[in-house]
This record gives sequence, C-alpha cells and structure tokens, in this order.
Amino acid sequence: MFGGIAKRLFGSANDRVVKNYEKRVEAINVLEDEISALSDEALRTRTSEYRARIAGGAKLDDLLPEAFATVREAARRVLGERHYNVQLIGGMVLHDGKIAEMKTGEGKTLVSTLPAYLNALSGKGVHIVTVNDYLASRDSEWMGQIYRFLGLTVGCIVHGLDDDARRAQYAADITYATNNELGFDYLRDNMKFRRETMVQRPFNYAIVDEVDSILIDEARTPLIISGPVEDSSELYRRVDKLIPGLTEDDYEKDEKARTVAFTESGTEKLEALLREADLMQGESLYDIENVTAVHHTNQALRAHKLFTRDTDYIVKDDKLIIIDEFTGRMMEGRRYSDGLHQALEAKEGVTIQNENQTLASITFQNYFRLYPKLAGMTGTAATEAEEFAEIYSLEVVEIPTNVPVARIDHDDEVYRTEGEKVAALLEAVKDCKERGQPVLVGTVSIEKSEMLSAALKKAKVEHQVLNARYHETEAEIIAQAGRLGAVTIATNMAGRGTDIQLGGNAELRIAAALEGVEGDDERAAVETRIRAEAAAERAKVKEAGGLMVIGTERHESRRIDNQLRGRSGRQGDPGASRFYLSLQDDLMRIFGSERMDGMLRKLGLEEGEAIIHPWINKALEKAQQKVEARNYDIRKNLLKFDDVMNDQRKVIYEQRIELMEADDVAETVAGMRQEVIDGLVADHIPEKAYPEQWDSEGLAKEVRRVFNLDLPIVDWAAEEGIADEEIRERIGQAADRKMAEKAANYGRDVLRMVEKNLLLQLLDQHWKEHLLRLDHLRQGIGLRAYAQKDPLNEYKREAFNMFDSMLSQLRESVTALLAHVELRMESPAAGLAPPRDPDTSAMQPEHLDPQTGTNEFAEPELETVGDGPAERAHRPAPKPAEPAVDPNDPATWGKVGRNSLCPCGSGKKFKQCHGRL
Repeated sequence: MFGGIAKRLFGSANDRVVKNYEKRVEAINVLEDEISALSDEALRTRTSEYRARIAGGAKLDDLLPEAFATVREAARRVLGERHYNVQLIGGMVLHDGKIAEMKTGEGKTLVSTLPAYLNALSGKGVHIVTVNDYLASRDSEWMGQIYRFLGLTVGCIVHGLDDDARRAQYAADITYATNNELGFDYLRDNMKFRRETMVQRPFNYAIVDEVDSILIDEARTPLIISGPVEDSSELYRRVDKLIPGLTEDDYEKDEKARTVAFTESGTEKLEALLREADLMQGESLYDIENVTAVHHTNQALRAHKLFTRDTDYIVKDDKLIIIDEFTGRMMEGRRYSDGLHQALEAKEGVTIQNENQTLASITFQNYFRLYPKLAGMTGTAATEAEEFAEIYSLEVVEIPTNVPVARIDHDDEVYRTEGEKVAALLEAVKDCKERGQPVLVGTVSIEKSEMLSAALKKAKVEHQVLNARYHETEAEIIAQAGRLGAVTIATNMAGRGTDIQLGGNAELRIAAALEGVEGDDERAAVETRIRAEAAAERAKVKEAGGLMVIGTERHESRRIDNQLRGRSGRQGDPGASRFYLSLQDDLMRIFGSERMDGMLRKLGLEEGEAIIHPWINKALEKAQQKVEARNYDIRKNLLKFDDVMNDQRKVIYEQRIELMEADDVAETVAGMRQEVIDGLVADHIPEKAYPEQWDSEGLAKEVRRVFNLDLPIVDWAAEEGIADEEIRERIGQAADRKMAEKAANYGRDVLRMVEKNLLLQLLDQHWKEHLLRLDHLRQGIGLRAYAQKDPLNEYKREAFNMFDSMLSQLRESVTALLAHVELRMESPAAGLAPPRDPDTSAMQPEHLDPQTGTNEFAEPELETVGDGPAERAHRPAPKPAEPAVDPNDPATWGKVGRNSLCPCGSGKKFKQCHGRL
C-alpha cells in the first residue's frame, strides 16, 4: 500500500530515470537551430571534428549533445524523419549500455542511429545486431544513408559472404549483422591458422535489436560448428520400424518437461524386438555393447511421441525442415542434435543426413558478454528485467511513447472446447470484415494457421496466411495487414520488425505500381494517386476502430503475447486486442483445466458461451510466469555449465592467438618437450624410490616411442650414485640435440614453420576431442544427483581433470610428432609457405538446445580441420574411382572400416559380421 502511495507521489524508479534523461534532451534541442543552419558539407565535417576531439582526450559523453543533434539533422535531410524527444531518450539509454523498451512503431531502428554514430567516432567499430538477414540488409541500406551522409562507412554481414568480404564489412565504422553470423564468425576465426585471415576486429560496442528474442529466447541454444561422423542411416531406419509396435503402456510421456522414456514392460518388449531384428547383443539392452542401440531407440521414441509433423517440422523436397518455436518460421538448414533429426528423417521416410560432431561452440550469453559495452532495444523486455540484470548486467528502461497508446486490450474469452472457440473467433473476424476493420490473427503453429485458414475459406472470408510455408513474402504481407477489411493470419511473431500501417504501406504499393511505368509525369501521377488512396483508406480504417489483434491461444511467454498485442495501436493509432482461448489449448490443458471444466459444467456454462473475467487473465498470467521461471532456470543452468567450458575456451582461444601472432614457437615447443620428459621420468622413477625400484626399461621404451631415441637408460640407472635429476637432464640433452640436427638439415625457418603449423593443428584436434568428451560428460552428469552429489560441482571437477589431461596429451602429441616427422620438399622454398587456414567445407554451423535437442540454425558452409602443408606434403595422390560394390562379392568391398556397416547389407557393423576376428 505504502509503495503505491510513494509511487503516486514521487513516480516509479523508471519515471525518475527517464526524467534525468529529459534534462539532457533540452541540451540537444538547444543546438538544433545552430546545426540546422549548417550546409551539408559543414554538417559532414562535424564528424572529423568530433574524431579529432576524441583523439585529443575528449570523452564520448561530452560529445553526446552535439553528436545527437548532428544525427537528428542528417536524418531530417536524408530520410525526411526527425527524431522525437522520446527517441533521443532511447538513444541515450542505448549509449549508456542499457535496454530501451519502446513500443512497436516508436522507431527503434531510427533510435539506434544516435548511439551508433556517437560510438563509431572512436574508430573501434559498432555492431548492430538483428534477428534475420532481411532486417540486417534493410536497416543497413535504410539507416546507412544517414551514416554515409556524415562520412562514416557501413557494413552488412549476411549469409553467403566469403572471408574477404566479411573482413571488409567488419572493418566498417558501423556493421549490421545477425546474431548467428556474428557468433559463427567468432568461432570460425578461432579455428584459423593465421591472424591476418581472421575477419572480426576486437569487440567494442553492440546494439542488439529485438534483444529479448536474441538474449532470452535464443539463449537456450548454444551456437555450434560441427563436422560429420560415421554414417549410420540404415540403423536409424531399422530401429524406426520397431517403434510403431509399442503401445501406450510401453512408455511414459511428460508434456511439461517434453520427455519420454520406456517403462519396464516397454524395455522388455523392446529387447525382444531388437533381438528379433538382430540389433542387440547380450542379455540386457543396457549392457555396454548396446550403447548405440539404446541411443537410437531413445531418439526414435522421442521422434514418434514428442514431435508432430506440421507443428514442430514440415517435410518439403525430401527434407525435414524445423519450424522455429518462437517465430513459426521455416528454418532452412536447421537440424535437431544428437541423432534426433536422423530419427525424424527415418520416421518420415526422407533421405537421412549424417550426424555431426562438435568442433567449436559458444552460448549467446558468453558471446555477447565479450563486448565491453552492450545495449539492446525491444518492445517487450520488462517481464524479463531480472534475467537481463543477472545474466548480462543490463538495466531495462521503459521509454514513454511519443503519443499515448489508444489500443483497447479486452479480457480473454474462454470457451470449453476448441470448436466453440473457433466458431466465436470466426464470428468476430466476420464482424470486423463487414465493418472494414483490419484483423491480425496470431496462431502458435503452422497447423493451427492452416486449420483456421480452412475454416475461413469455408466461411468464404478472404484472407492472407503468413507462416513458415510462405516466409518469402513475409514483410510484404505484414506491411499490408492494416488495409481496409484485411484479414491476416500470422504464426506467432512472423513479420516482426515490419510496421503495420493503417490503410496499408503506401511505399510498397507505389514500388509495385511503378514497375514498367515510364516517364516522370506518369510516375508522379501514379504516386500521387496511391498516396491519396492510402490516406483516404487510413481515415476509414481509423473510423472502423484501427487494427484488431486476435490471439487464438496464450503463448507460454507473456512477452510473445505482448508482442502480438503491440502490433496494434502504433503511434497513437486506435486499435484493439483480444485472446480467444479454450480449455483444450496446450497451456490450459497442461495447467489443470480438467478441474475448471468440471466447475464450469456445474455452473451451467452453455455451449458456445464464454467465460470472461479479469481473474481468468490473472490465473493465466500466473501459469505463464511458472513456465517463464522454468525456462529461465533452463537458461541459467545452461549458462552455469557453459561457464565451465567458457573458462577453458578462453584459455585455448587466447593461446591460439598468441601462437598465430608469434614469429617463432620454438620456446613453447621446448617447454612442452621438457614437461613431457618430466612426466615420463616421474611415472617411471617414483619420488624417493631406490634405483632397484626404478622402471628403467619402461622409461627407455617410452623415450623410444615418444622421442624416437634409443638411449641406454638401463645402463645409466645402473651407474652408482646417479639420481633421477641426472637421467632427466640426459634425456633432455639428447632430445634437444635431435631437434638441433633437424633444424640444421631442413633449415631453421622451415622447422619453425612446421612447429607452428603442427602445434596449431594438434591444438585444434585435441580441443575438438575434448569438446566431444565434455558433451558426453554433460549428457550423463545429471545422474550424479541420485548419489546426493551436485551435478554442477561434479561437472566442474571432471571437466577440469579432462582439460588438464587434454593439455598433457597435447604436449606429448606435439613432442612425439616433431621428433618423428621427416620432411620431403620438392624445393627448399616449398617449406617456407605460411600455414594455410583449415579447409572447412565439411563443417556445419548449428544452433542447438541441449535441453530439447532443437537447432536454431545450421547450413553446410565450412571446411575440415587439419589441412596444413605438413599434412599435404605426405598426402597420397588421388586414387582411381573404385569399382561398384557388390554385396555378395567381398572382393569388391575394398577396405571397410571396422565400425562401418557391413557391405553385405546385414545392418551389422563390419567387425560383428564379415570382419569378425
């Protein structure tokens, strides 16, 4: 109560923050007359003046009023748009490294130009991060006009650019890019062998557009670059055929947790089916030799029981394409992880693609925390303010609207059944259509969109459908959703980033109408006519009540619902919103609607009658808060585990850059050699042991294996009074002599180049294997909780031991390879070529969620590790084409890997079939 009184008297904490910014707005406005009097050339020279002042020690904050006034004037001249006072406040919030929450239609894209220009003056680069390639390209062209007018360079990173183009774009003063492209470029850069081929500059300042989507929704899914592993597509097909033979008693499904597992009776039935199909060995499914079978059956069960066609994915052109759960867009190239995508491909009978292994990964949390200064903007951040503060140290500031919001948000209408809800919804749409009021209907999946579309067709209501199937025309459809009597069905927030203007978007209509029209007079006449039509239509739409937003279900996140509502009521326009729900909706069903159904029956709720009450809204909000809290816990938990890997990743990546920048790594290699010797001696000559207890023969064997040296260690150990220190020294001297001889034979420069190249290649190889081991550790670590142990502490301890072991193995590998390597060069100059970057054509970027197995993004794009000159020097010439393989003739099989499927077609591994020893 007292809090409410204080808030009325003194305003909220947010109000006080905004008031402080308003004082600085006055300082910017005072400069307007002076700046507007400047010529274009004089305005442009302001940029070089500001840069000179920064070079002289001036701080960016000191330049803020002048820089903001300069950008506002440039925007007015170039785009015909002048920043409102509230937009100046938004710009200051972004400059201060905070999140600006601004309602839809308030011009966030224009707001970003203010802090972007100011921070670009330092010459260190500014990244503006968007959610897709379309927005990155659109905004870089649109807002780029302002920057270029003021003498700054603008870059844009989209999918498909080569490294040279990327490097040029990152070198610009301001670079627009998607979050995925930025993250993948960071990972790829840290797989390069030469510093000059890296594309990104050191991090400086980033403004994240739709910050809630990128830092919250997508933060559950780490970015991964992976490479292919052994093909096991036939095994997926054979296991898939077993799942339809199971009944509901054979598995337990938890929709809330999105998990499914075999029951005891199901396991017994499955064992019988696997034996019958000759896919199991031993007595129990859980014997060690059946690990692969367990993995495949679990993924096949998930594919059949947890994932639904046309909701979670669609099948198109012999491909299984995932539907993004947040936007409903079709994500070409995305793949589910850990074999789940292959299991779904087997289920749907499409071509099964190979599985992949992690080569490099990072979460968005840890990627964006690399920026010394980070800011964000969105229409909906307040509900997640706690998470932004805790994870990213970002404060959310709600910016008031330029014109008060006139939208009316009605209470939800709740019906007993889905059919009653759809009937009521259709009546509402028809009513709006008759009155000329445009309607935007938001759905949660493609399936619901198409079901509703079918119902509207049956009712003869003309409409447009915007979902994953038709995303090519997304921006165009959503831009015209405000036309008189328009009905648009959109999946969740498809089309986000594009304004819905009442009366339609005149610019798009003019662009379409002018195609093929020649002559300036004719073009001007067409433009005048369409603008007049749009203005008249806008007036009619306003009179009809503005845009009506109808939600067909509540999303598990309040933000998504608020985003849908926010599409209406732009810039003080009239509008309305209402959600139509039924007790059969997923959120209602999962959160105990059965009891409510019984209660409503007792209260005598008639068929087709809705229950409307603010209490219902409150109850739903609490259900959504529960889901949001659970998702927050998932993200927080993911981050805690990734922080362990992140510490290791930082060490490896920093070490790589040091190695790449070093002209000579001989000292590093010598240090590794000495550590290997110390380790070997310590293993075979225990501390304080007598000479007769030494394993001198074992030490001699290890020295021969690692250093390719035959040393009389057994004789040395027999010498009277000799100590382990002297043996260590003699081995070290012999190893150093051998490397000195190699330097003399091949030339010092050649050997140094080989050392550097091999060190980087082996570091990458061991890091890749370490990531695979960490993946496996992470998957099973949760079971430690059954032993009353904290899985996170156990993961930290074991991950540290594994990292220590990896470094030890790396030192030994580098030492052994350099000791054994023999170089064959066609000419002395051949060995002096600098190390080439790894060939990455077989790599695949992925964006997966370890909790659900969902990938956000993955398109075949990159190369394979370990393609340096040292390896290529020993590579055999290409073999002639192999003859066709005849399953009945082992003579045609050639060399078959022991773990590959047997060419005879049995479905067994070669080592368990024709290759059995």
